[in-house]
Amino acid sequence: MKTKKTVWIPAMIAVIVAALFVIYYYYMSSVSGGEGHGGNGEILKTLGTISVFLGAAAFSWFWFKKKLRSPSVLVRKAGKLLHSMHKLLGWATLILVVVHGVYFLITKLQDHKTYSGLASFAILLALAGYGFFINKVRNKWMRTVHRSLGLLWVPVLLLHAGGSAIMAVIASLTVGVLVWVLEKSVGKTTKPVPGGR
Repeated sequence: MKTKKTVWIPAMIAVIVAALFVIYYYYMSSVSGGEGHGGNGEILKTLGTISVFLGAAAFSWFWFKKKLRSPSVLVRKAGKLLHSMHKLLGWATLILVVVHGVYFLITKLQDHKTYSGLASFAILLALAGYGFFINKVRNKWMRTVHRSLGLLWVPVLLLHAGGSAIMAVIASLTVGVLVWVLEKSVGKTTKPVPGGR
């Protein structure tokens, strides 16, 4: 029981930190307006947008997690591809977010969007941390926390990235629907392929 509880502690700290940043985001948004970006700001903003879609791609592995023995060849192949790329996509997301965030932290500290970005980063950092230790700490709760943080990251990201995050969420949900459609189209009578996970 003690082990189960301690696994959640870093996640809880990250959530509390994120919540404080969200509160400050709303405070700052009430006393200051948004600011435009130009030059390098546009490039760094684009990196942030790319990171949102990379994060959505990494999250899409969720739809394939229990489908590696799917009767659909396309679902199996896509699942194996996403499984092999899941960590790479996660780290790429984190790196782009850091580059994007450091720039705006330095140049736009008083912009309220900076604080919703910090809230998002707090969740993402914890998410990456759990992802890194999942195979090192043999505890089923690690995966539960990792998945929970991934889901929690979505509303915080929506707050920060707005339209880009909405499109990324729609894209990820579309993948989930396609997986369901492909499996249904193959037919329920087809036997699952042995050797999946």
